[in-house]
Amino acid sequence: MDDSTLLSIKDFSDFTGVHQSTLRYYDRIGLLTPIVRGDNNYRYYQPFQIIKLHYINVLIELGIPLAMIKDMSANRTPEKMVEMMSEQEVELDYQLYRLKTAYSIIHTYRSNIQRGLKAHEHDIRVEDLPEERMNLGQPNYFKDGDTFYNEFIRFCRSAEDYHINLRFPIGGYHSDMDRFRKLPGLPYRFFSLDPMDNVSRPKGKYLVGFIRGYYGKHFDKLPERMASYAEEHDLSFKGPVYSVYLLDEVSVIDPSQYLARVAVAVTE
Repeated sequence: MDDSTLLSIKDFSDFTGVHQSTLRYYDRIGLLTPIVRGDNNYRYYQPFQIIKLHYINVLIELGIPLAMIKDMSANRTPEKMVEMMSEQEVELDYQLYRLKTAYSIIHTYRSNIQRGLKAHEHDIRVEDLPEERMNLGQPNYFKDGDTFYNEFIRFCRSAEDYHINLRFPIGGYHSDMDRFRKLPGLPYRFFSLDPMDNVSRPKGKYLVGFIRGYYGKHFDKLPERMASYAEEHDLSFKGPVYSVYLLDEVSVIDPSQYLARVAVAVTE
């Protein structure tokens, strides 16, 4: 061993960015011992020990107890390390999935709110909308006198069975414009704006309208306004009608100020 390469605990602390008190504690519990002690009982390390030190810190950041790390280090073999690392990869995969999902939820709500803030609620216009992925629920079966809420509750209760993530914004799906005009507040299906699903609203030109009010209400005039606009501009409706609240209880206190956007694909 070349003594010229040895680092004092102060130098090793500066070299690694780990506090001297932490290094002393690791030494005391036998987790990372100095390569040698001098006659003055000072601790001396070699630079290559940074490899083990940083790996220990990675394991600590993953929440592995120090006692387990010490035991693993004292009895390490390549086979044991592969087994431990495989277990940690599985746990990290799960954590990454949760973080990615949480990011998608926040991103989706933020995007909706920003669109809602920019919306001119009395306008009806044609917009180029990008593809938007979603997860469709099962068909709703509204009986005479049923409200929006009966089928919405059923949709929520069955969501787990159909792998629908209710943490994303929820929207309403009408099979076509005729149905939307007849039952504007009673969608044929509900959907979750889960971008991980493989169902999507295709990109293209859509006739878009906005309406304020509480869920499932105040849609009555919007379908006819959209139909009149389409007739005046020689537009034909094609495909489903999608409604989603851009501003809802996540961002607005007063329910009368919730803002829904309705979009239906059109051709000239």
